[in-house]
Amino acid sequence: MIQSVTTLRFVLCISLFNLLSIDIMAQYKELNEKEVAVFAGGCFWGVEHLMQRQKGVISVENGYTGGTTQHPNYEEVCRNVGGHAEAVRVVYDPQLTDYETLAKLFFEIHDPTQLNRQGPDVGLQYRSEIFYLNDAQKQIAEKLIQILKDKGYDVKTKLTQASAFYPAEDYHQDYYQLKGALPYCHVYTKRF
Repeated sequence: MIQSVTTLRFVLCISLFNLLSIDIMAQYKELNEKEVAVFAGGCFWGVEHLMQRQKGVISVENGYTGGTTQHPNYEEVCRNVGGHAEAVRVVYDPQLTDYETLAKLFFEIHDPTQLNRQGPDVGLQYRSEIFYLNDAQKQIAEKLIQILKDKGYDVKTKLTQASAFYPAEDYHQDYYQLKGALPYCHVYTKRF
């Protein structure tokens, strides 16, 4: 009896994991012929602003990912409730750009050597992290990190399999475009 209950629990856990995995990947597969990249590089406003200017980028959405809570809000993320990062979900046309180009840009518009911060913004939510959607993205990110390390950079960027992405509140979307300002802690620095 105990063994069958344990087996049943195991099967239920696996089934639940599979359902969650399908739900997470459904967020990304709904985009048909488009591709998706998810990056966390400090305050999402600056990353969004600079990614939007890249040829082939269709849209950039600010949000939260990498944590343990569902549907976090900005205040919770700032208080480190759930451990989410401020991140961007970049939708791009693979006919006009590719993941490696976007990942290089990511490493050049934030400081990947800072741990849990970017400039004056300090906290776990400002960490440098790439949330890869498949093995190809992971391999590209690993290659770029190794190139940077070979150049002497002490890269702190983490690589993590993508999980649920929760869009940030409307007032965080297109932030600098609506404010008519420029990012205060994201500047392009040639690294490749």
